[in-house]
Amino acid sequence: MNLKSMLGKAKKQADAVIEKRGGQEALKQDLNELKDIAKSKGTTKDKAKAAAEALKQPGGAKPR
Repeated sequence: MNLKSMLGKAKKQADAVIEKRGGQEALKQDLNELKDIAKSKGTTKDKAKAAAEALKQPGGAKPR
């Protein structure tokens, strides 16, 4: 298997994951939500927990 083939497969898998989570807009919302968490006050442990919880809901959706 050559590098070009491996990169092609990796891109297809990444695209599939992005689509599964709601597409490019959802990805941008997730990124913004993670940036807000990183800038917030609190311990690193609290921020890590908040980030993990945020990623459970794709597209920046708020947990119920």
